[in-house]
Amino acid sequence: MSDKLIIFDTTLRDGEQSPGASMTKEEKIRIAKALEKMRVDVIEAGFPIASQGDFESVQAVANTVKDSTVCGLARALDKDIDRAGEALKGANSARIHTFIATSPIHMEMKLRMSPDQVVEQAVKAVQRARRYTDNVEFSPEDAGRSELDFLCRVIEAVIEAGARTINIPDTVGYNVPEQFGGLMRNLIERIPNADKAVFSVHCHNDLGLAVANSLSAVMNGARQVECTINGLGERAGNASLEEIVMAVRTRQDIFPCDTTLDTAQIVPCSRLVSGITGFVVQPNKAIVGANAFAHESGIHQDGVLKNRETYEIMRAEDVGWSTNRMVLGKHSGRNAFRTRLQELGIAFDSEEELNDTFARFKELADKKHEIYDDDLQALVTEVNLEAENEYVKLVALKVCSETGETPDARITLRINNEEQQGQSRGSGPVDATFKAIEAVIDSGADLQLYSVSNITSGTDAQGEVTVRLERGGRIVNGQGADTDIVIASARAYINALNKILAAAERAHPQL
Repeated sequence: MSDKLIIFDTTLRDGEQSPGASMTKEEKIRIAKALEKMRVDVIEAGFPIASQGDFESVQAVANTVKDSTVCGLARALDKDIDRAGEALKGANSARIHTFIATSPIHMEMKLRMSPDQVVEQAVKAVQRARRYTDNVEFSPEDAGRSELDFLCRVIEAVIEAGARTINIPDTVGYNVPEQFGGLMRNLIERIPNADKAVFSVHCHNDLGLAVANSLSAVMNGARQVECTINGLGERAGNASLEEIVMAVRTRQDIFPCDTTLDTAQIVPCSRLVSGITGFVVQPNKAIVGANAFAHESGIHQDGVLKNRETYEIMRAEDVGWSTNRMVLGKHSGRNAFRTRLQELGIAFDSEEELNDTFARFKELADKKHEIYDDDLQALVTEVNLEAENEYVKLVALKVCSETGETPDARITLRINNEEQQGQSRGSGPVDATFKAIEAVIDSGADLQLYSVSNITSGTDAQGEVTVRLERGGRIVNGQGADTDIVIASARAYINALNKILAAAERAHPQL
């Protein structure tokens, strides 16, 4: 009988720390519902002390999710822990995750605390967190560069104080698999009360080793992995949930544990997160990339046709690739539309919201004969984005582009309910459109990324555009979708502008 491997998803917290990947409360709820449907064990919903918006998002997820444990992150500070405890009040199952740095460089340069002070602070934090819940997790930040003897000391102390999960983070992605697995094994063997806690791992991908380090830790006793959908996360990201889960599931001859996830939900959840954050999944990404189960080589194709297992170690259906079926068209009614969205985990707060989204669906159905689940996800995401960012709105766009002539764009925007027009030329239709928008807004933002992908296949597919803008050190992503790629580009740029113009300060931790 294999052990259970607990999956701790931190897409809503650490994943959101990717530059430009901030999510609204409504978007976090949608992703949390998808994670719950996948049967993720623990959902880290955010960092409640970071801002009022973060607090409300964690609170909303805690009040919505019923089957997964909802976790809030807190530094080893009373105010952080109290804020997390307040946000998690409504959860069926709550966890507080508290942390403090333990590496020499962090203790000396960042915390300016002695090792004795760090141990004392860690113990106090765990004890305070237990006022709110018995489910307390502790992380020694930068454990991968911490001294083994000191790690053993602080972990033994926090377990004695009541921590029931001990998470070992490779905060800066510095470790390599053999070394990191050895660290996990040594901690479990050397700490006298190690049997009273579940050991966990949280790896960053700076050297491309997050998944390998995590799996090495699992082989050496870790029974929880902290990961994110699509490997989302700051810098080079985190360990990828889909890769961890399917590696363990596929190699049951090697791993002495398994998860209880519904893996058929992996691809739909991946696409939802990609659509909401604007972080496009690369085609050759393992498990969820468009080419993950594609075969072009004639030898490969021949082998797969004769026996799938010649070149495929997993079934595409097992991770959800067969779930993107066409279900709706221009003749579909409101009830069928609502029902399908409910099946996708999308609910409407009001009849007005349903009506607005249904109207957009009908517009899309007039342009595109077959409407897929991914189209619906993108449609809802865009409607929500427009509803939340009403400062600038696209009213009309006319672009002229022909061979030998400089493209020209004329745009009408509604700004605080007042229509304004702008016109500009550019090196291409998209460039002209962006310059026309700036002729009206004059935001002072710099364009850092422009990315286009198709939501589904076919020449009538919606184009999904991601725009990344930077102003004053703040980076935001904007998304837009339409069967006309220039209109999609305008919507993405305007979405990013609205976020820039509604800038909010947020604190972020690092684990």
